[in-house]
Amino acid sequence: MNRFIKNSGFYLILFLVVVGFVQFIGNGNEATDTPRYDQFRKELSANNIEEMTVQYEGRAYLVIGKYRKIPEGAKSQQFVTYIPDSNPAVEELMNAGDNQQELKINWKKMEEQSLWLTFLTSIIPFIIMFILFFFFFNQAQGGGGKVMNFGKSRARLYNEEKKRVTFEDVAGADEEKQELVEVVEFLKDPRKFAALGARIPKGVLLNGPPGTGKTLLARAVAGEAGVPFFSISGSDFVEMFVGVGASRVRDLFENAKKNAPCIIFIDEIDAVGRQRGAGLGGGHDEREQTLNQLLVEMDGFGANEGIIIIAATNRPDILDPALLRPGRFDRQITVDRPDLKGREAVLKVHARNKPLNKNVNLDTIAKRTTGFTGADLENLLNEAALLAARKNHKDITMTDVDEAIDRVIVGTEKRSRMISDREKRIVAFHEAGHTIIGYFLEHADMVHKVTIIPRGRAGGYVIMMPKEDRMLVTKQELLDKVTGLLGGRVAEELFIGEIGTGAYSDFQQATRIVRSMIMEYGMSEKLGPMQFGNRQGEVFLGRDLGHEQNYSDAIAYEIDQEMQRIMNDCYERAKKLLTERSREVSLIANTLLEVETLELEQIKQLIEEGKLSEVTPPSTDAPEAGTPVIETTGDVKVNLVGKPEKLGPTQWDGSPSGPPAGDIPNGSSPADIHGDSTEQPKAEPTSEEPSAPADKDKSSNDKKDEQ
Repeated sequence: MNRFIKNSGFYLILFLVVVGFVQFIGNGNEATDTPRYDQFRKELSANNIEEMTVQYEGRAYLVIGKYRKIPEGAKSQQFVTYIPDSNPAVEELMNAGDNQQELKINWKKMEEQSLWLTFLTSIIPFIIMFILFFFFFNQAQGGGGKVMNFGKSRARLYNEEKKRVTFEDVAGADEEKQELVEVVEFLKDPRKFAALGARIPKGVLLNGPPGTGKTLLARAVAGEAGVPFFSISGSDFVEMFVGVGASRVRDLFENAKKNAPCIIFIDEIDAVGRQRGAGLGGGHDEREQTLNQLLVEMDGFGANEGIIIIAATNRPDILDPALLRPGRFDRQITVDRPDLKGREAVLKVHARNKPLNKNVNLDTIAKRTTGFTGADLENLLNEAALLAARKNHKDITMTDVDEAIDRVIVGTEKRSRMISDREKRIVAFHEAGHTIIGYFLEHADMVHKVTIIPRGRAGGYVIMMPKEDRMLVTKQELLDKVTGLLGGRVAEELFIGEIGTGAYSDFQQATRIVRSMIMEYGMSEKLGPMQFGNRQGEVFLGRDLGHEQNYSDAIAYEIDQEMQRIMNDCYERAKKLLTERSREVSLIANTLLEVETLELEQIKQLIEEGKLSEVTPPSTDAPEAGTPVIETTGDVKVNLVGKPEKLGPTQWDGSPSGPPAGDIPNGSSPADIHGDSTEQPKAEPTSEEPSAPADKDKSSNDKKDEQ
C-alpha cells in the first residue's frame, strides 16, 4: 500500500477524483437558464424580468437576472445571457429601465483581472499535460520513478526465495562442474587461494551445443555462491537509441562494484560480442560500440575486487578475439553432449519426480539415446509421462519410453496415412536392405529397431545404435556407414526391380560423408592427406562474406571423380552383400509386412532361426488364400491381401495371389533415420513386378519347405 501511495499515479488519480467531486456538487445545484439574445429581448418586452445585473465583459454585456414567471421551456427562474456590444442593445437596456419602473437594473463596472489569476489560468493546462505525460511515460518505462532510464542496466538480481538450483541438479558434466566449483570456493574463501598466490579467473566462458546445460550451470553457481548474482542476456544491451548499449554496460558494472564480491552472468554473449569488422553492420555500429565498452569494463577493475564474469554461447567461433584473451575470459569451458554415463546420470535427475515402472531401465535408455543433450533427455521423459497420462497409466512404462524415443527422433506416428500395398512392400524391402547391411557389416552401427509405420515425413525407418561412444571415426567405419545408407536403394533395385524416391535422404547423407572424407579428412588415396577449401558456414556479422577456394579446377574435377569412385564402390559392395543375403532380406521384408515393427531380438531370431516364435498377424481371423482382409487403424480401413495357407507368415512365393503390384503415390518418402527427414521430390506413378533375385530366393525357399 505504501508503494502505491508513493507512485505518482496515486496523486493523479486523487486529483481526478477531487475534480470530479467538485463537478458533481456543482451539477447538483439548480440549473440556470441560458436564453438566446432574441429570447431575452422577447421576455424583456413582455415585462417578464424582475431584476438583472449588467456587467461589461469587454466585447459583450453579461446579464444575470431573474424572471417574474418561468417562461415555457426555461430551466429555472434564474437566467444568464450575453448581449452584443452595440449602441442599439445598450439603448434597449436603458430604455427598458426607464419604461419599466418595476424592473431593477444594477450596472457594474468592468473588473480588472488579477495578474496571478491570468498566469494560473494559462499555465494550468500545461501542468495537467505534463502530469499526464509523466504518468504514461513512467508506466511505459516500467515504473520506478525514472523517466529516462534507457541507459540503465536491465540485469536481474538472482532471488534465492525462488526455486534454488544447486550443483546436485547438474548431472553429466562432472569436469565442467568442477571448474565452476573453484569459482564458488574462491568467493566463499578467497584466503585459501591468496595464500598460494593464485588468482581466480576474471571471466569464464561456457560454450557448447544448444541444450547441454550452460545456463543451468550458471544458475547452479548462483544457487551455491551465496553472493549477489546479476544475470542479463546479450540482446538486452543494444536498443533503438544510439549509445544505450555502452551506457547499460557501464551501469551494470557500477552496480556490480557496489555489490562486490558478485557474479555477472551474460547469456548468449554472441549477440553483442561478435567479431568486429566491416561485415554487414558497417565499420562502427552500435553493437561494436557496446562491445568496446564491455572490453574496457572487463579489463578495467582490479585483481581482487571479486567481480567474476560468466558468459554462455553456442557460437564461440564468431566471438571477437579481444574478448577471449587472458585477462577477460581466462577460462573457456566446453560443455559437450554427455556420454553414456552422463546420460544415465541426467536421466536419474529428471526422473526424480516421475513414477517409473519396474521395467524401466535407465541404462538401456541411455544406450539408445546416443547424441542426446540434457534438454533432449528431459524432453524425452516428459513425452513419456504425457503418453502414460494419455493411456491412463499410473506410472511410466518402458513401452511409453520407447514410444517417446521414436516421437523425439522421427516424429509422430501416422497410422491414419493411406498407403497402398505396393508402397508398403517397397518400404519394407527398402528398410530390410538397411537392416541386413547394418547387421552383417563389422563396423556398422547396431540395428535396434526397424518399422514400416510412417512417422513424420518418413514412410519407414531403421534405428541404429552405436556399439559404444566414440570420439574418432575410422575410414572403414565411414565406408561401412555409406554402404549402409545405400542399402535401401540397392534393395529396391534387386527385389522390386524399380527404384523410387525413398533414398533421397540417404543419398544426401552419403554424399556429405564422402565429400568430407576427401576434402576434410584426407582419406583419399589418389589426392593424398590434404584438406581442400574452407568449410562453408552461415554468414554472420563480423565475418568475411567471401569464401576462398584454395584448389584449382583440375583438383575439383579429381574430387568429383574420387567421390564417384567411392560411392560406386560402396554401392557395389552393398549389392554383393544383399545378393548373398537375399533370403534374409526377403524374410525381414515379408515379416515387416505382417507385424510392421521388428525389435533387435526379433531380427536376430529371424536371421538365425528363419522364423519368429510368436507372430501376431494384423487380423484375428485367418483369411483364405487371396481373400482381402480389412484392417482397421483408427478411422481408416486398409485392404490387406491374404497369404496362401501352405506358406508361413514370413514367406511369399511371388504368385499373383500375393501382394499385388500397385502405384507409388506422388510425394511418398520412405526413409530411415540416419539423418534429418526432408521432403522428397514427387515421383511419377510406376508399376513394377518382383525382380529375378526375389523370385529366385523364393523358389529356393519353396524347395527347402518341400524337403
